[in-house]
Amino acid sequence: MSVFSALYQLLIRPLELMFDVLFSLSFRILGNQGLSILVLSLCMNFLVLPLYRQADAMQAEERELEQKLQPWVKHIKKHFSGEERFMMLQTYYRQNSYKPAYALKGSLSLLLEIPFFIAAYRFLSGLLLLQGVPFGPIRDLGAPDGMLNLAGHSVNLLPILMTAVNLVSSFLYTRGLPAKSKLQLYAMALIFLVFLYDSPAGLVFYWTLNNVFSLVKNVFYKLKHPRLVLCCLSSAVSAALLAVIFFVHPLDTARHQLYAALLLCLLQLPLLLLLVRKRRGAAPAAPEITRQDRLLFLLGCLFLTLLLGLLIPSAVIRSSPAEFINLYTFRSPLGYVLASLLLAAGTFLVWLGVFYALSGARGKRLMELGVWLASGWSLVNYMAFGRDLGILSSTLQYESTPEFSARDMLLNLLVLLLVAALLLFLWKKKRELARFALLVAGIAVLCMGAWNLVQTQSQVAQLRQIVAERGEQHQQETLSRLRGEPDLPLSKKGKNVVVIMLDRAISAYVPYLFHEKPQLREQFSGFVYYPNTISFGYFTNLGAPALFGGYEYTPVEMNRRDKELLKDKHDEALKVMPVLFDQAGYEVTVCDPTYAGYQWIPDLSIYDDYPRIRAFITKGRYVEDPEDAAEAITRQLNRNFFCYSLVKSIPLFAQPMLYDHGTYSETNAQVSRPYQTLHGFSRAFGLNPTFMDAYTVLLALPEISVYEDTEQGSFLLLTNDSTHEPALLQEPDYVPAELVDNSEYDAAHPLRFTDDGRAISIDSENRATHYQINMASLLALGRWFDALRENGVYDNTRIILVADHGRGMAGQLPELSFFDGALDAMDANPLLMVKDFGASGDPVTDPRFMTNADVPALATRELIRDPVNPFTGKPLTSDAKNAPELFISTSDDWDVGMNGGTTFLPAPWISVHDDIFREENWRLNAEPPAA
Repeated sequence: MSVFSALYQLLIRPLELMFDVLFSLSFRILGNQGLSILVLSLCMNFLVLPLYRQADAMQAEERELEQKLQPWVKHIKKHFSGEERFMMLQTYYRQNSYKPAYALKGSLSLLLEIPFFIAAYRFLSGLLLLQGVPFGPIRDLGAPDGMLNLAGHSVNLLPILMTAVNLVSSFLYTRGLPAKSKLQLYAMALIFLVFLYDSPAGLVFYWTLNNVFSLVKNVFYKLKHPRLVLCCLSSAVSAALLAVIFFVHPLDTARHQLYAALLLCLLQLPLLLLLVRKRRGAAPAAPEITRQDRLLFLLGCLFLTLLLGLLIPSAVIRSSPAEFINLYTFRSPLGYVLASLLLAAGTFLVWLGVFYALSGARGKRLMELGVWLASGWSLVNYMAFGRDLGILSSTLQYESTPEFSARDMLLNLLVLLLVAALLLFLWKKKRELARFALLVAGIAVLCMGAWNLVQTQSQVAQLRQIVAERGEQHQQETLSRLRGEPDLPLSKKGKNVVVIMLDRAISAYVPYLFHEKPQLREQFSGFVYYPNTISFGYFTNLGAPALFGGYEYTPVEMNRRDKELLKDKHDEALKVMPVLFDQAGYEVTVCDPTYAGYQWIPDLSIYDDYPRIRAFITKGRYVEDPEDAAEAITRQLNRNFFCYSLVKSIPLFAQPMLYDHGTYSETNAQVSRPYQTLHGFSRAFGLNPTFMDAYTVLLALPEISVYEDTEQGSFLLLTNDSTHEPALLQEPDYVPAELVDNSEYDAAHPLRFTDDGRAISIDSENRATHYQINMASLLALGRWFDALRENGVYDNTRIILVADHGRGMAGQLPELSFFDGALDAMDANPLLMVKDFGASGDPVTDPRFMTNADVPALATRELIRDPVNPFTGKPLTSDAKNAPELFISTSDDWDVGMNGGTTFLPAPWISVHDDIFREENWRLNAEPPAA
């Protein structure tokens, strides 16, 4: 990040974010861009009104003092010169407690206006939602208005109207002021005319509204009781708008209705507070603000900056740094923490500090209290609430939009009220203790955040070293492997074996997928489907090793080899089948070996000792403009990490509103989306980039397959994550689309989730997205199988489709939910489908008991005589599944960075035998026998 970018992130981005969130909220409520600009202008002007009032007061004070000193200043300048004049002026200024720098106070309003103007200009000029949208006489809010046509020339009327209002406002404001002050404001009005003349009408409309507000403000200043008039006007406008949304034009949802009513009710507060003060009589003297008070405010701002800008983002990234690294634009994810920290510092230290500095004594005291309460509430919300919201993606989106029950929200509010009572007591009675608590909490947050950064940097350095070392050792070869052009050779005359590991593919969906899409039966001709299949863990690090290496690599067996690192045993499993086929004379290709080197980005060097084994990384290779896509994601995360922190730190009832289906209230995300946002389980906007990285590989299989007229057989081992990354796709073809709307198709095909009298429930975002990505993956594979037939290699190819684990959907399939819901066997029920040489006909279902550890034996059957594990020398068979019990780890410690010792971290075990669809065959809290 450059110095300029850092300064922009610190000074302007917080204001841009404020514009964005306010506009997004108002547009979601009103559904009209022009009205949303109006609301944005009103909100921003009311928000900064205290700033400008204080700035105006300081300007007036400076002008009064300058006028008072001016006669003697002129006298000194007339009668003295050189150093003597300088010394005389300095002495005179010191005697009157005046510094020449105070002259800047005269330009304070202008200095404040500049950053707000830059933020408004950047936000509204780039607001895609305004393009092509009319509002009243304005034909297009996203382009210059061109409302007048004079002699064939288009004239933009809005900038002229804006300037006229600005000049009138300046005239009223500068009455009685020196010519210098008048000239300054008139010149600024003309500069704005020139600068904004060809700007989008939405931006000029916003700035015109600001000028109208300024004019109204200056008129109010001339009234006898401006505050009373303003409060009455605020109350009247609030009452009128409340009547409109309740009786004339109700909003689209009850939630929006509630939020709008709450916001409008806030406009009644100024009048109510004024009446209360009037009834109480003269207001008490303003409290004196001491150095210790300012220190409390500063410590609170520092704590919020460190919590929201450092600790929360660094904790997310530390959990899995590699997920936030793109192979094609390798950048450290710590840059996201820096961006978040700058944005937090700009929000709390810079702009909140500006508001504090320009507030009166009462305002300062209220802001101190607000920061103190916000610090406590943010910590409680982050640490104690909203913890189990599901898996968070690398785009900071949950698989399902977080929803909280009324009970949870009420409990949250009750706890916050109790915390507020305690904090109020400390603030009033124990100020020193409050300052000490903020200091200690800030140091603790800083230390935890720093530790997260150290741990993250260590993992990032390892990933960078892997890529760098590979580049140094085999420049051209590694370029091909990491970023280049893989090809998948398949023999026309020999025998081919293809093993595709579809991460988290759901076995139970297969009958319903084939029921909905009958063409799959033809495309999957000759396949055998094994629904009675288990894996040995709920996550990839536990369930994948046995899939690749056989029964010697189940969690139980890997734990027994407790002198070796899990990483080494995992890499060994990844090499079992490739090495066996390589030794048997097959042409071997491996793509995206899961967790190779225990790295998120696979370390292909594990195959360096086998020069004939070709290894590639294909994930993300076939996305259109991968570097541009990565840049777009980077821009979003630089913004959204701080927004994610805000979501985690606010009360539960407000979290869904700010989260806004994963857009974090970004207005442009409603038009141009580098990631997907779900709106129920039938509608979505944008593309899921992690799904696209994997799905495009499946689409590319026909193009990258090479059909060789040779007797030498081929072995392909491919891992693909398209079944792992939830995405909503456009039905009925189940293809990615920028705008997905399946409402009509879903309503017209309610029975497609019923097969042979059994129904599977697809009634949530999570269930709908997982069903759809499984369907899309099989459809893509079906097209590849068609290509294999066309090129004469389908019959001589053995194909194994298998998953490392299943995916529980909390009772989605009743026959796999046991012990009153305590066990959902879908978690351990992976996909397993096998097509053997020469097999044809409709796919059949085989009920025999299987495990994904059978894959090596299935792959080598009748091809490699009496195969043995090349690393242990033990026979490679499926006999182990005939044991009285097979033990499955229920551990959810999926992170190989944390769960990467010599044995897996302790977790409960379950066991099963023979038939996974019978509850009596399962046992909870099982314990594997000792070695």
